[in-house]
Amino acid sequence: MRIDTARLRLDGLRPNDAEALFAYRANPDVARYQSWRPASVGEVADFIARQAGVSPDRPDGWFQRAIRVREGGSLIGDLGIHMPGAAEGSVEVGISIAPAFQAHGYASEALRAVFERVFAGLGRHRIQASVDPRNVASMALLRSLGMRQEAHFRESLWLHGAWVDDVVFAMLALAAFSYLGLGV
Repeated sequence: MRIDTARLRLDGLRPNDAEALFAYRANPDVARYQSWRPASVGEVADFIARQAGVSPDRPDGWFQRAIRVREGGSLIGDLGIHMPGAAEGSVEVGISIAPAFQAHGYASEALRAVFERVFAGLGRHRIQASVDPRNVASMALLRSLGMRQEAHFRESLWLHGAWVDDVVFAMLALAAFSYLGLGV
């Protein structure tokens, strides 16, 4: 699955992305909100190799896409898509952007494109995202896309040696078509 936007290209992770992916995923400011904190470039290279054989429609699997600047193809982030269950069901997404590229609208642009593919292209009913409530920027991003907070689970996840809260945001297809103007 490749998606092009005005400024971005979402496509498969490549072996030569390992160092860039490790650099931002191991960064403490990024890793504190992520369940996966790679210990080495080798671990990231193994992850990329495993992703090469993953299909976006594999039930209960995460399908990771690279987020690249179209001009030059530099890796600036990654986006995970989890499609559990039936073809009409829900989809979960997660996104990471390298700190140098945050606050430039790239996450919003990438997620809008994925929402359009998930709702208009794949006909899914619901999309959701789980976020640590200390990640104020991510919560603002999800709200700006029209997602609604559906739950706040107190100390429900053991992450990096501590119990943390988990906030779930979601959007239904009908809201996406209306709020984001998808499929128009």
